Amino acid sequence: MRVANLDGRLALITGDGAAVDVAAASDGRFGPDPMSAFADWEAFVAWAETLGQDDAAAGDDAAAPVDPARLGPPVPRPAQIFAIGVNYREHADEAGYPPDSMPVTFTKFASSLTGPDATVDLPEGHVDWEVELVVVIGLGGHAIDRDEAWDHVAGLMVGQDLSERVAQLEGSKPQFSLAKSHPGFSPTGPWIVTLDEVPDPTDLAISCAIDGETMQDSRTARMIYDIPELMARLSAVVTLMPGDLIFSGTPAGIGNRRTPPRFLRPGETLTSAIESVGTITTRFR
Repeated sequence: MRVANLDGRLALITGDGAAVDVAAASDGRFGPDPMSAFADWEAFVAWAETLGQDDAAAGDDAAAPVDPARLGPPVPRPAQIFAIGVNYREHADEAGYPPDSMPVTFTKFASSLTGPDATVDLPEGHVDWEVELVVVIGLGGHAIDRDEAWDHVAGLMVGQDLSERVAQLEGSKPQFSLAKSHPGFSPTGPWIVTLDEVPDPTDLAISCAIDGETMQDSRTARMIYDIPELMARLSAVVTLMPGDLIFSGTPAGIGNRRTPPRFLRPGETLTSAIESVGTITTRFR
């Protein structure tokens, strides 16, 4: 299934692109808040799997295709956002980083989240792009075994880890979290796609383009630390909670490592896509 934030309300997106308002279709069993699905993710999935046509008709928007401009971040208020640096071999090579014994981990602040069809104001500095597969946690846990990791995943989203490189790199130590958390610097969506809709979640085409010109083009199978390994290593230290997000790293092709460097400009449109998951569009001004 595909779980969306439509006009600030929890919705399911049907196969023909229409929307079902969850609070209406469930007679209030699940609330309208997009975060309410994570209060009991297993119960929510079980209900959604039994949703019939009569239930779907209860949604006010059931008959209308969804306007992307109405979609917000599918997980608007996660308790924790983890972001992984240099997690693709080619990106590690272009950035000049050797493999680490632990994934490079930082956070992006929740105030930077925006939806899949968004306009972002460019701050001063050099703003770069980083398309990423975003993992949404459905079942939390501490010390999750990698063999059980996928059982804890609610689904997948497309994400961008937008980064202002001047502030990130100007000091003696990098400022990852602040430089990557300006308003709108974490576009996500277009919805949460559950794993039953993804034929092979371990190997997905991932790409982004500016005004139609491809900037990044890779596959998630090229990660240094795959999703189960990331979840095992993160949860060995922290407790993962339902609704948490993991930005799993970006492939090669970022602007900061081009010759000459190339950064986002006002008026440009960034399109980010992941196979079987979807596409998000970010405009800049």
